[in-house]
Amino acid sequence: MPKTSKAATVSEPTRLAVRKTYKLYIGGKFPRSESGRTFVADGDNVALASRKDARDAVVAARAAQAGWAGATAYNRGQVLYRVAEMVEARRAEFAALGVSGDELNAAVDRWVWYAGWSDKIAQVAGGANPVAGPFFNISAPEPTGVVAIVAPAGLLGLVSVIAPAVVTGNTAVVLAADPQIAITLAEVFATSDVPGGVVNILTGRYAETAPWLAAHADVNALDLTGVEHRELAAELERAAAGTLKRVIRPATGAVDFSADPGLKPMTALLETKTVWHPKGY
Repeated sequence: MPKTSKAATVSEPTRLAVRKTYKLYIGGKFPRSESGRTFVADGDNVALASRKDARDAVVAARAAQAGWAGATAYNRGQVLYRVAEMVEARRAEFAALGVSGDELNAAVDRWVWYAGWSDKIAQVAGGANPVAGPFFNISAPEPTGVVAIVAPAGLLGLVSVIAPAVVTGNTAVVLAADPQIAITLAEVFATSDVPGGVVNILTGRYAETAPWLAAHADVNALDLTGVEHRELAAELERAAAGTLKRVIRPATGAVDFSADPGLKPMTALLETKTVWHPKGY
């Protein structure tokens, strides 16, 4: 009987797939939570953001805000269009996370739509004012600053609150409802020329981290679109009042994010600066 070689009887080892860990997105990097905490979402390991992570995200957003606001509006539009291109290129990844084709199309189109408004919103929201006297009087919109966002569920909802905030020169700290979708979008930002700190994404329980952002003295505005509980929304509004933040309240009913958003999501996060200048000098 022929002998079987030892090499022939050794089976190939089973390869273990590398599981993806969904980390936070702060300052253009993907750190774990400083607390080391995680939670499981649909079988995936996800970082659970802490108060310290929220503070770090605000620091990153503030550091990036002046440079982002100082970029030309045309340049910001180019960056947002690049985000649209990269979301389109990652269709398969978003589809694997349960994003439908129609929602994905709408999300890409929403980025393109806001990219187009980047160098036009100033003309619509500002302009020359008629005054009596030898003066020019000009109103110019300026970004509010750092915006904390409690994001709604879904890719389109997420895009619909981030894009209008950043297109006008604000920076954002986002508390994500769907962690896998949000961090996949963060990977898009990291490869789309979005400067680090312009968008920061925290995953976990927004009821835990949102109060710290609402009361944070270096946060200028608070978007509560994704808050589903009225009691929590009222609590966050009260916390925001201590530092005179601008607050976008959650809608009383269901929001159709596929509808035309109009200009309000952008103008709600703009301040108006009025300048007087004498004529003839």
